[in-house]
Amino acid sequence: MNLSERIASRIRREGPISFADFQEMALYEEPDGFFASGGGAGRAGRDFVTSPEVGSLFGMLVARYLDKVWQKLGAPDPFVVVEAGAGRGRLAADVLRASPACAPALRYVLVERSARLRDEQRERLTLEPADEALGPFVHGADADDAPQSVPGTGPIVSSLDTVPAISFDGVVIANELLDNLPVHIVERAADGWCEVRVALDDATFVETLVPAPPELSKEADHVAGNVDAPAGARVPVTQAIRGWLERAATMLRRGEVLIVDYADETDGLIQRGSEWLRTYAAHDRGTAPLVAPGMQDITCDVPLGYLRSAAARAGFAVTSETTQVDWLRDLGIDELVAEGTAIWNEGAAKGDLEAIAGRSRAVEAAALTDRSGLGAHKVLTLERRIA
Repeated sequence: MNLSERIASRIRREGPISFADFQEMALYEEPDGFFASGGGAGRAGRDFVTSPEVGSLFGMLVARYLDKVWQKLGAPDPFVVVEAGAGRGRLAADVLRASPACAPALRYVLVERSARLRDEQRERLTLEPADEALGPFVHGADADDAPQSVPGTGPIVSSLDTVPAISFDGVVIANELLDNLPVHIVERAADGWCEVRVALDDATFVETLVPAPPELSKEADHVAGNVDAPAGARVPVTQAIRGWLERAATMLRRGEVLIVDYADETDGLIQRGSEWLRTYAAHDRGTAPLVAPGMQDITCDVPLGYLRSAAARAGFAVTSETTQVDWLRDLGIDELVAEGTAIWNEGAAKGDLEAIAGRSRAVEAAALTDRSGLGAHKVLTLERRIA
C-alpha cells in the first residue's frame, strides 16, 4: 500500500484521526513520507529554502553565537551542540567551515529522523560514531576512575536518528524544526473546543469536528491565553513542542536552546484564519494539507504564547526574543558583508573563489534579513541552569 492507502486504512480501523497523526504520517513515515523520501530544504530539486541553504553566511553567524555561549559557560570541553532536524547537514558544515573558537572542544551531533537525509549528510561532513562524539575516550589512571574525555580533540561530528540520552553543557539548535512538529487543530465552539480530525469520504480525506478531549482542551486554553477566541476561530495546539522541550531539558545541564522559526502571537493567528497552516512543494505553495500526503511539506506557524508557556513548564527561562533580522545584526552580519565586499574589491580582477564568495555575502544578507521572508523569523533563546 502507498502512504495514502495506509492512512485511509488506519482511519477505517480507528475512525477519524487527529490532524497531528495525519501530519506525522504524511511527513515522517518510512519510506514515503515527505521527509522520509528525501524532500525538504535545498535549491535545485528541493522544495523550499531555509536560512542555511541561502549560503554560508548564516552558518558563520551561528558559529559566532556558539562561541558566545561557550565563553559564557566558561569554555567547557567537551562543548556539545545538538542540532535537531539537521536535514542534509548544511548548517553544521558551514559552522565548522567558519572555524569557531570553540572548535577544539566541539562535539556536534546532528539529529535527523530521515535515513535518506542522514545518508546525504556524509556528502559534506565526516561523521564519527556517536559514542566518540558523546562518550568517554580514555580511562583514568586507576581502574576505579571514571572514564574521561580527551580535551582539545574537537570538532567531532556524529549523526543520530533521535535526541541523545545524555546530559551535557552546550546548545540545542532548532532551526525551522518546530513548525514541522505534528500539530493538533482546534476550533472554538460556543461551549468549548472542538478538535479538527481527518476522516474519509469515499477515498477522499476530509475534516470532521469532534469534542476536544479534556487534555487537548486544556492545552488549547494555554494557546489562547488571554485572547477571547470567537466561535469558529481555529488555533494550532502544538503539544509536540511541549514534549520536545521536555526532552531538551533532560539533555541540557547548562546552556541554551536556540529556536528559529515562523511564529506569531495567538491574536495574529486568529486574525489570519487558517493561513498559519501551509504546504510547500518544488519551491512553491502546495495544495490543501489533506491532499497528496507525502508529496508536500506541511508547516504550521508556532504559537508564541504557547511556546513561552511550554518553555517555562519545561524549566527554561526565555532570555532573548527577537527577529532574525535583529539577531543576525547583533551577531555582526553587516560587518561580515563589509568584509566580503572588501575581499571582492581586492580580488575581483583575479576572480578567484574567495573573492566571489566575498561578493555573495551581500546577496545572502539581503535574503536573510528580508522582513517579508526569512528575516521575519522569530529567534528565541532559552536558558537552563542546574546547580
